[in-house]
Amino acid sequence: MAEVHVIGEIVGASGFPENSLFCKWGIHTGGAWKVLAGQKEGQTQVDIPENETFCAWGHPIDIHLATKGLQGWPKFHFQVYHQDEYARNELYGYGFCFVPTAPGTHDIECVTWRPTGVFREQISHNFVGGGPQLRNPDLVYTSTDRDLLQTVGMGKVHLQLGVILRNFDKFGVEC
Repeated sequence: MAEVHVIGEIVGASGFPENSLFCKWGIHTGGAWKVLAGQKEGQTQVDIPENETFCAWGHPIDIHLATKGLQGWPKFHFQVYHQDEYARNELYGYGFCFVPTAPGTHDIECVTWRPTGVFREQISHNFVGGGPQLRNPDLVYTSTDRDLLQTVGMGKVHLQLGVILRNFDKFGVEC
């Protein structure tokens, strides 16, 4: 079996309207993939920078995957939340990015977005908070009906990933 080992970190986030952010993350793969070691999902801590626009998380990622085929290449998906002074959590954005297909070290910026909803929901979000959320978060990394959503761009999640590929040459894949 061909193997992919991803080692790195979710460095942090930038470009969001407010600080005091945390992130829920996961990795999604196709049916031919299996996890040999490591966590498939997790959550960062809340960072509350005082005078900076960058929230630093430094959350480690170490996952070892094996596959029988290239279909369903691994991708990270993110949900970024803002935590207010009363410890209420509000969704600030969804995003996803593919694990790089080339071995080596990679700096990745994953752009995020959030659903806007109808006009009434937008007005409510501006005054009360707690905007619309997806009923099915799998929609973030699947192309089914995603083009029907009305969204607005949010900030970026920054990653530093090291990718190690093993035995791909035995399956006729050159890197």
